[in-house]
Amino acid sequence: MVRPTNLLRCVVFHNISAIDSPFTKGMRVDITPAEFEVALNFFTRYYTPVSLRDVLADSDGRRLPPRPILLTFDDGYASVMEWAAPICSKFGVPAVLFLNAAFLENERLAPDNLVCYVANVLGMETIHAAVRLVRGADSPGLVSQGDVFSRFFPAISLAERKTFLDALIYLSGIDERQLATKARLYLSRKELCDLGSMGFEIGNHTYSHVRCRSLAAADFSDEVDRNKAELETLTGKQVLSFSVPYGSSADLTSDLLRHLVLSGHEAIFLCESVANSAGADRFQLNRVSLRAGQTTTLLVEMEVLPRLRLLRRRVLRNWDAVLRGGHYSR
Repeated sequence: MVRPTNLLRCVVFHNISAIDSPFTKGMRVDITPAEFEVALNFFTRYYTPVSLRDVLADSDGRRLPPRPILLTFDDGYASVMEWAAPICSKFGVPAVLFLNAAFLENERLAPDNLVCYVANVLGMETIHAAVRLVRGADSPGLVSQGDVFSRFFPAISLAERKTFLDALIYLSGIDERQLATKARLYLSRKELCDLGSMGFEIGNHTYSHVRCRSLAAADFSDEVDRNKAELETLTGKQVLSFSVPYGSSADLTSDLLRHLVLSGHEAIFLCESVANSAGADRFQLNRVSLRAGQTTTLLVEMEVLPRLRLLRRRVLRNWDAVLRGGHYSR
């Protein structure tokens, strides 16, 4: 399976941590430093790590080295500086870091981490109460914090999301700034600049980590352009890539795609854990989210499951075309 083709593999990590945190527990974004080192050893043994610049220079999909792999991180956790950067340096692996400028310096909590903290510390009833303030009796039945991200956030506007988050803070009786400062979940501005000189390319992830399907054209300035401009000012380097928060292709609307291209983004990344096909569109590059710490499991997550998901997607698409009276495609 790991044959010497030029098919680009993209992987994504989030938080590198050896301990459980109420801010991330249950979100499936954590991997231990030891597991991360196993993964990088696996990558450098069986693949050829490439940089974002290598990917952008590969205009015809044939110029990348055999078995190319691009390493990425989402959300700007401080653990990228503490653990990931030294291990990447040890193995000589470049990376792309996608982050939200709103949370640099730890004065605010990202929505997902706030929801996670409340669910783990106070329970889901507090979240249900905040949801009811937004949706009233029509509020969906949310069983877990994951339902908030996958079902509730996609169904509400940015204004409703703000109302929900404000209500969550009020009902929880927490001081958000004090809690964020103490937790130190995210990078500082200085650490961000330091990463830029350590082989990390900096990418756009929206300003405040939003479900992009909720964005109207008028919101692009605040969430896309503002984040790009602030990151470029801090690092002194052009931001060329964008990672869609939550990774769903449903959030990459046609209006957003057009805006990203026109605003100077040269690559867009999703995270649906399917394989990239030959000559993949660099404005819809897919990544695999890895949480494994063993070589055998990494092989399955990297090569087997993404191909099965891609095959399933093609079968469903072709079956839908047949039902609609269209034509079968390979």
